[in-house]
Amino acid sequence: MSTKDKSIWILILFIFSGLVLGGLIGEVTKNINGLWWLGYGDSFGLESPLVLNLSIIKLTFALMFKINVASILGMFIAIFIYKKVM
Repeated sequence: MSTKDKSIWILILFIFSGLVLGGLIGEVTKNINGLWWLGYGDSFGLESPLVLNLSIIKLTFALMFKINVASILGMFIAIFIYKKVM
């Protein structure tokens, strides 16, 4: 694995971490008067799971994204920190 490949995976890890931490902050602050806007967002994805029944095995696919303002800010902060560190 080259250094560039490792760098891409680290960037993806930073972005994912920023999204998760930002989403958590958004959920925690959505009921606070001055910070409610951090929790503003929407969910999108498959409402009901897609089920593939092959008789001997049953596969269920579901993917749902819940994005809020804080998770987007967390992603941008993670990219900024990545650029400063790397």
